[in-house]
Amino acid sequence: MSSHLWAAIQDALPKGLRYPIVAGLIALAISWILTPHVRNLAIQKGAVDDPNRDDRRIHKEPLPRWGGLAIYAGIVVALLVVLPFAYPKTEIFPPYLIAMLVIAGGLVLIGALDDLYQYKAKVQAILLLLAGVAIQFFGNSTGRVQINSLGIPFSGPGTYLLLGAAAIPLTAFYLFVVTKTMDTIDGVDGLAAGIAAITASTLMIIGVYSGQPRVGIVAAAIAGSAIGFLKHNYNPAKIIMGTGGAYVLGFMLACISIVGALKTAAAVSLLIPVLVFGVPIFDAFFVITRRILSGQPITQADKRHLHHTLLGKGLSQRQTVWVLYLAAATLCAVALFVVRSK
Repeated sequence: MSSHLWAAIQDALPKGLRYPIVAGLIALAISWILTPHVRNLAIQKGAVDDPNRDDRRIHKEPLPRWGGLAIYAGIVVALLVVLPFAYPKTEIFPPYLIAMLVIAGGLVLIGALDDLYQYKAKVQAILLLLAGVAIQFFGNSTGRVQINSLGIPFSGPGTYLLLGAAAIPLTAFYLFVVTKTMDTIDGVDGLAAGIAAITASTLMIIGVYSGQPRVGIVAAAIAGSAIGFLKHNYNPAKIIMGTGGAYVLGFMLACISIVGALKTAAAVSLLIPVLVFGVPIFDAFFVITRRILSGQPITQADKRHLHHTLLGKGLSQRQTVWVLYLAAATLCAVALFVVRSK
């Protein structure tokens, strides 16, 4: 990209949002362009979701998986292009971000293999928890993906609960929950990608507002890549993101929420992730509660998710995703209001 073109783009965009918007647009374009090629590859390799495998599937025809490959590529390309311009005289890729991208890449590959071989839930859980532990050992003064302390709600400013040795397991558990819940809501065309785009856009605004532009750029890349994929995933979907796509979106969103949102306003640090990840977290709570009450194992797949419930009420796939989009957007708007008021 020439310096003249870059200068022209900068002049045309609002200050503070320039780099995030450019990153988002690049990620959107890459994901949009690559997804049809990934679709062909998935069909060629047999990575196809069979609607007859169980009664939870709502598709009538087999759909190729592996959309996560295009999503991940969009994020990486956008960051490789934009960050050198955003940080020309300082650390371009801090250790936590390098580790985040490498581990997310590993999760995409694991998810792609899971789409083929269907790993057991315990194996997936162990791998996600290991990823959540590993990411915490990479960091410096620029940032670290670790929850070291929590603000105590309704307490005075600067009142923290220091976690000490509990930081590592708590962070790993948080990353696991967000990543896995992003996977479990991926049951209706466009739902997971749309929720991820809404959440990432919110984290972008929080990052920019709180003086963490790098977090804003990464969040914008995630949002853009999710939107680019959504072009092919919206009902009627031509491809689904698969396990790898849900993992990369959930894991990276959880990581940047720790680096960014959880450190924005200490007094409400417990509230922010509950709001921005409200729909997938509530869905998980809703499903687990109903399984426990019915005496079923909490890991047993069924049709108790929010999207199944709405579809059972007679809503179409598009109506269902827009109801949940609206719920996610409302919760994210509340999160922005809370952060802005602190």
